[in-house]
Amino acid sequence: MARAIWSGTVGFGLVQIPVGLHTAEDRAELDMTLLDKRNLSPVGYERVNKKTGKEVTWENIVKGYEHKEGEYVVLTDQDFAEANVEATKQIDILDFVTFADIDPRYVERPYYLVPQKAGKKSYALLREVLRRTGKAGIGKVVIRTRQHLAAVVAHESALLLVLLRFADELRDDKGLELPSTNLKTLGITPKELAMAEKLVEGMVTDFEPEKYEDDYHRDLMKLIQRKVKAGEVNTLPTETKRKSKPAPAPKQVDLSELLAQSVSAAKKPKAANENHKRAAKKSRSETPHRKSA
Repeated sequence: MARAIWSGTVGFGLVQIPVGLHTAEDRAELDMTLLDKRNLSPVGYERVNKKTGKEVTWENIVKGYEHKEGEYVVLTDQDFAEANVEATKQIDILDFVTFADIDPRYVERPYYLVPQKAGKKSYALLREVLRRTGKAGIGKVVIRTRQHLAAVVAHESALLLVLLRFADELRDDKGLELPSTNLKTLGITPKELAMAEKLVEGMVTDFEPEKYEDDYHRDLMKLIQRKVKAGEVNTLPTETKRKSKPAPAPKQVDLSELLAQSVSAAKKPKAANENHKRAAKKSRSETPHRKSA
């Protein structure tokens, strides 16, 4: 098992559950290298002292908070831990809420909570209670140097810790040029609204995340493979040399006609889904595995 990125306890009431925190994401990106286009030599990263211009080694780098211009308070790892020892080692559940009621804007990142040997019984108890009640425990956790709002939720045989944003971390939509909620002023007719609702209803299905894949990563890997086969890694094959065209000016569209066409196309979702699944399955078998970042 991978090493936990955080260890501590989850507490609800007087019950304390010793746990470790493991990432639930398998985020992968292409391992890109910055190159000097003149000779394709790799470009390195240097940590430079802005005053002397000399490179600084990692052992000489510390973290500092600028409380006045040019004046810094140096903080060590021990300082971060001792600022609030309890907060860095414990997730106290403060409230229980219905997870579905949490505004999706607050949801940030999921982690698995894994119990230590002594906490398996209490872990299973909390997991079962959350499953039966459909509730999530809301608490706070400090990971590295930052505190997060968090939700503890049951998922299959595991407890998930879902990091949430604090309310003051979200921006409101004031100042954004958004369409009016008065549909009449926008010229949206009852007929168009009814057709749009029909379109949505015709496309409703169960959420199956495995049928959606990263098409961009797949196509980018194909492009890279074509470049390798071309023998010149800095030259695109002829078939990929396409000049980008300027985006055409937006045209006035007939919303009713587009909706009618969309509703008609959505009447055969099952056949389309089956074709999509077969294509996705074939694509996954042909596409190289992504390299984790």
